[in-house]
Amino acid sequence: MTRRLPPEDFALKEMTLHGHRVAYRSAGSGPAIVLVHGITSTSATWERVMPYLATRFTVIAPDLLGHGQSAKPRGDYSLGAYASGVRDLMVTLGHESATFVGHSLGGGVVMQLAYQFPERCERLVLVDSGGLGREVNLLLRAATLPLSEVVLPLLASSPLLDVGRAVGRLFERVGLHAGTDVAELARGHASLADREARAAFVHTLRTIVEPGGQRVDASDRLYLAENIPFMLIWGERDPIIPVEHAIAAHELVRSSRLEVFEGAGHFPHVDDPQRFLDALLDFIDSTDPADMDAEAWKGMLKSGRSD
Repeated sequence: MTRRLPPEDFALKEMTLHGHRVAYRSAGSGPAIVLVHGITSTSATWERVMPYLATRFTVIAPDLLGHGQSAKPRGDYSLGAYASGVRDLMVTLGHESATFVGHSLGGGVVMQLAYQFPERCERLVLVDSGGLGREVNLLLRAATLPLSEVVLPLLASSPLLDVGRAVGRLFERVGLHAGTDVAELARGHASLADREARAAFVHTLRTIVEPGGQRVDASDRLYLAENIPFMLIWGERDPIIPVEHAIAAHELVRSSRLEVFEGAGHFPHVDDPQRFLDALLDFIDSTDPADMDAEAWKGMLKSGRSD
């Protein structure tokens, strides 16, 4: 790995957007790369790769509203609202466009951002992303059921988290392999003890998942990605969102690149940060940033395909 920046360079910063506190990490200089985390996670999920990326890029990693140290207001937690919020943060920090990297929920957010604001997207990287198929782990489907707001605070209570690591055992029973997946999801699950964070989680989840599976599927619009450098990174053993979603998306977008990490789960950037960096940097170095032409975009929308 290349030289790391001091940890203090990635301390959380804050700004106010639309009257709400937005926490984010940012360091480095050069072209912008925006890292967007998944549901119940935070910008800290990127801590193993941010310092190295910052030796070449301006790295921006927000805590999405409803997550981490950002505000948790009553309001809109749709993919469109998240995409607009990420765009507003990036522009406020002085960047007109960026390479966007989204993990899990964050993948859905950056896909929505590329769709709403194609002129802002230089490259699109999806990491074990939602929004590409129906299947999703039972744990998330169950959390959308009625009365989940009553059950979640009991499951996230300190006694249950502390005694025998019961939540970890629960995760393993629903298909998560021990190690990174359990540790990362248990950390996110613990945040649900906070009432406001729990409300934001349920609200967000119900916009994208229902008891039968994922509600959002962007596959019918993936043809728009033909004109944007597009890469998928996936853990072969992802128990949350199956790798088959990545394979299907790769087949739909002829120009895309697919990297499947053997042995990795839902967090390949945590399981194998060196391989993640190697794949991401090679992708950036071997592609030119998209410069979306308004007329070309209009033609793709009218024809339902790229040229």
